[in-house]
This record gives sequence, C-alpha cells and structure tokens, in this order.
Amino acid sequence: MTDPLLDYENDLPVDLDPVDITAYKSGNTGIDYLHTLDSGQPGPHVLISAVVHGNELCGAIAADWLLQQKVMPIAGRLSVGFMNVAAYLSYDPGHPNRSRWVDEDFNRLWGPGVLDDPDRKVTSEVQRAREIRPFLDNVDLLLDIHSMQQPCLPLMMAGMVAKGLVLAAKVGLPATVVTDKGHNEGMRMRDYNAFRDPDSPRNALLIECGQHWEVSSAEMAKAVMVRFLHATAIMASDFGAGTLKSYTSPQGQNFYRVDEVVTIETNAFVFDQQWTGFEHLAKGTLIGHDGPRAIVAPFEPTVLIMPTRRLYPGKTAVRLAQPITPND
Repeated sequence: MTDPLLDYENDLPVDLDPVDITAYKSGNTGIDYLHTLDSGQPGPHVLISAVVHGNELCGAIAADWLLQQKVMPIAGRLSVGFMNVAAYLSYDPGHPNRSRWVDEDFNRLWGPGVLDDPDRKVTSEVQRAREIRPFLDNVDLLLDIHSMQQPCLPLMMAGMVAKGLVLAAKVGLPATVVTDKGHNEGMRMRDYNAFRDPDSPRNALLIECGQHWEVSSAEMAKAVMVRFLHATAIMASDFGAGTLKSYTSPQGQNFYRVDEVVTIETNAFVFDQQWTGFEHLAKGTLIGHDGPRAIVAPFEPTVLIMPTRRLYPGKTAVRLAQPITPND
C-alpha cells in the first residue's frame, strides 16, 4: 500500500530506467544486498551506499556499474550496499514518487536511540536499518548517493562538522558543497554516530546528483563515486579513468552553510513561487507562508537548498544557506 504522503503527481520526464539489482541479493557479508571486496592490506573500510530512497535511481546505476567492473581495492576494504531494497523494488515509472519509501523515510532513523526504541513501530525501514547498523558501525568512509525532486545543479552535502568539508574538497566534485545539520524530522545516515563526531577519523558525504530521473544524475553519480574512491586511496590510480574523461575538475568549489531549516508547522504551507533550489535571494524576499507565518529570506544573500513538494507538518520545506569559505 502506497503511503498517502508520497501519492502526488510527477510532472517531470522520466528518462532513467532502474537497473535490476536482484542478482546482488546474496552478498558475502551475511546481509542481503551488501557486498565487500577485501584487499587483505591495511586501509580504511569504504562504503558506497545506494537507494536509501527507492525512487533515486542514479545510486543503483552507479553501484551496479561498480560491481560489474570486478575490481579489487589495493588497500583496505570496499563495500557496496543497496539500502532500502523493498522500496526500490516497488518502483513504477508511471508513479515514480511512490517508491521513495515503504512505511517511512529510511534516512531519518539514524539519531541516538531511535533504532533502539522498544516502543517504535517496526516498519520496513526500521527493520532494514537494524540489519545494516552493525555493518555501518565498522565503516570508516561513506559515500551515500542521492538525487533531488527538482532539476538543480549537483550538491555535495558535507555533514555537520568541518571534516566533511575537508573530504568534499579532496573529492573535488561537484563544484557546490553544502554543510548543514540535517532535518528536524530525523537524522540522516550520513550523520550517524562517529560520522558526526569531530574527533573521529570516520567521515561521510552525501551527494545529490541532480534530478531523480535525469540521465545526467547517473553520470554524475558514477563520476563522484570514482573521485571519492580515489580520495580514499583504496583503488589503483587508473580506476575509472574512462568515466572521468567527460568531467574536469571545477575551477575551485563554492561552499555554503545552512543556517536555518524551515520545518512545516501547518497543513497550509505554500511557497510564494515554484522554487526549484539554489536560487540566490535578497534578504527579506518572501519565500512562502506557513499558515499565517511569513517565511522570508534571512541572509544577504539567502540560498535555497532543496525545496520540497511534500508539504506536510514536520517535513523540512526548504533549507536556507549562505556562502562561506571552508574556514568559516
């Protein structure tokens, strides 16, 4: 049964097809759809994560491509995981939004105590997260591959602490890097446990590759994944060279910090315009209304990050950022 919160019309072209991941069910980790390649040499344990949201096809395409390369890391371990498999396998191109999750958002379950709460309903996503969590506890570096509702330039979401910005700069792709503290509705896997600890060497990035069903989002997913794996130093220097031919390093990266999260409080939230994301607004510009409350741009400039079309109480409507330098 489709969650009514996901039953909204899609008005964008669907130009990507999902890849068949069922051949990856039986991995070598004891957890379905989770595979590890071990070099036998010292080095970090690196995880490439796909389909945390079942309607985000680019991650599955990139992970499938990586596994088909039949490569072996030269140091440490490389793992590839398909996360919310039940949601992904329900994907219907005629109603592509409906497969985002089965019961709830898998990417809001990673805060302290959430998965250990004995009173929490054991949804499909909670069950899967509990299966994956012991494995995630042994991951040193995570790249979590996502895409966006609206057409927008790719964004690297670098996490809560400065080490995320450092890793994003080392990857060097895409050109736009955003640091934020996440959503009031729940913590993302990217920010789980030691990933958000400034004193831990463990680190994580979340890449938003573009609009969910654009062909370019799959190409960006592969390119960023290759650059990320090079940054971890677990792969040979020529790994993925062909994939990177069409991507040159940006002439520097631009950094933004989310300093305000607009969480919806009423059933009457409406945007003033059909924002798509990354608009630069003058301070005081009207963004929308949450019932009688006007939402206005607080910074000069204010940069809109990923405005949502799922407008219901408790949901993040939009994140409000401003330009920074990495040392801010």
